[in-house]
Amino acid sequence: MSKQIYEKFEPLKNARLVLGYLTSMVDEKADNLPYWLVLPHKKPAEAAHCRVDDAELVGSWYEAVDAVRKMLKTEEGASVQQSFYRHVMKSWGEHGLRFHEQYPWTHTNHSSFHEMGYILPALNRMIENHPGDQEAEMRASELVRGLRTLVIERKVRTFWSGDNEEKEPIYEFPNDVYLKDDGFDMTRHSGRGEQAIRNAIVLHSLVRRYEITKDEVSLDLAIGIANHLLGPSRYFNYKMEFFGHIHSAGWVASGLVRLGRTTGKQRYILAGKGIYDYIRSLSSSFGWVPEYAQWHPLNEEHCETCCIKDMIECANELILAGYEEYWKDMTLFARNQLVENQVKVSSYVVTDNTRPDGNGITYRDIDKRMIGGFTGGAMVNSISLSKFRSIAGCCVGMAPVALEIVWDRSVEFHNGTLFINIPVDKETEQASVTMDYPESGYMSVMPKQHCHVAIRMYEWMGKDIRAKIDGTAYTPAMEGKLAIFRNVAAGAKVELEHSLETVVVTETARGEEYSISWRGCDVVDIFPRGEHLRLYQRDLRVPKTYPSAEDVQFTGAANYGPTQQAQTK
Repeated sequence: MSKQIYEKFEPLKNARLVLGYLTSMVDEKADNLPYWLVLPHKKPAEAAHCRVDDAELVGSWYEAVDAVRKMLKTEEGASVQQSFYRHVMKSWGEHGLRFHEQYPWTHTNHSSFHEMGYILPALNRMIENHPGDQEAEMRASELVRGLRTLVIERKVRTFWSGDNEEKEPIYEFPNDVYLKDDGFDMTRHSGRGEQAIRNAIVLHSLVRRYEITKDEVSLDLAIGIANHLLGPSRYFNYKMEFFGHIHSAGWVASGLVRLGRTTGKQRYILAGKGIYDYIRSLSSSFGWVPEYAQWHPLNEEHCETCCIKDMIECANELILAGYEEYWKDMTLFARNQLVENQVKVSSYVVTDNTRPDGNGITYRDIDKRMIGGFTGGAMVNSISLSKFRSIAGCCVGMAPVALEIVWDRSVEFHNGTLFINIPVDKETEQASVTMDYPESGYMSVMPKQHCHVAIRMYEWMGKDIRAKIDGTAYTPAMEGKLAIFRNVAAGAKVELEHSLETVVVTETARGEEYSISWRGCDVVDIFPRGEHLRLYQRDLRVPKTYPSAEDVQFTGAANYGPTQQAQTK
């Protein structure tokens, strides 16, 4: 194996970095309450609390910490994860809804149905981690039943041609917020619009809850929400195109596919696939995904890391539904834009540790604590610090879920066969896997027990494939896209090699033309190059360039603090 001169895809390193962020970008005086808002452009830099910290973040960050701790097999972060658990278990109200504590930086206390889409997945994880957790089960059960009591059930279609009874359940929420003291106040709304899709992100976790507990109410609610979304909401056209929030639509798409797999109803799978394919048509080949569809000109869009997570999660659901072509997207999106969207340097940050923390704001060691965060607004070739949400707490909660999916599915063992689905260095109970991408097209697999070895083949591998077992040439059998090495002995070395050269491809992304330098499945450079945090500086022979504090001139919401941001998230 040649010396590595290009930066490798190493998910455990990304997991380690984000674990540091998740366990340090918290308020120890408030039982490790997360900080959603991080402002590295300010001089000095700061992080500030806002309402969403105790709304969706305590749920999504519980999931995130759990995901990376499992990847890393570490006890580090356990105490912070337990803090998130305690936060989730507080502030429950009528109809089983979760609200939030009344902090100085919050305003009208309300529950958002969109935010319940972050809370229920956390409860699902708690129940999966500890099946005897009665409190988590109670909260999940009451939340599902509370949501079910709050929907409008459309039973009869009344039209000029007469009255027709609906054959299947159709459920929609009357509003997108529920006030803690006043319930549904139809004079109030979140202002986001798109209530049908925003309220429906709970779909995936409803189906997951049914799979875990066989909760029929959860499945019924999922079916009714899906039927409304695909029918009377008129949110999607006949090609499953839409106008609006891609994070919500992508998350709903993965829920639809999962619902279809669970119920055996192909129409849900096809709907989810259609939504995914439409979002994919707006995205780059390497995983830059716009935050909105048809809201701004495409060249004004930015990539919210949440959207990449949704695409990876939905690709995984589609693979499980039998569409194996989506392995390519999962691989390319994960090892390129997903990990590039993680902040790894902070040389440009001005930190003032003499300022005391207080009033919901922290200044301490922001330059160190922000490492490992994920951006809420990347351009194709950079993370621009002059844009608001250069780091976003929501994305920090979502990206680890995608990392975990990719890590778990990269190397799998089923029924006596070891599957190598994604080229990655990984040690499991069944095998040691190493790869040399993007320097050379080489991977080796050393099983720890007698088994078959199946290596997934991709178009970037070309046709000049060379394979060996213990140094002896071997011709694997091909089954679809899998190269099968049969009856490999424990400790034997399976090798697969192919030629790999740098290929420059012109691609239009974000409405603009770029020259993309590919080495197999990895992007190693992009031209034109961006500012401030240049992405894809993956050639280790070339010194990386980063901005100084003087280079960063913030042009966005310079005065945003907890109060203002609470209104915009």
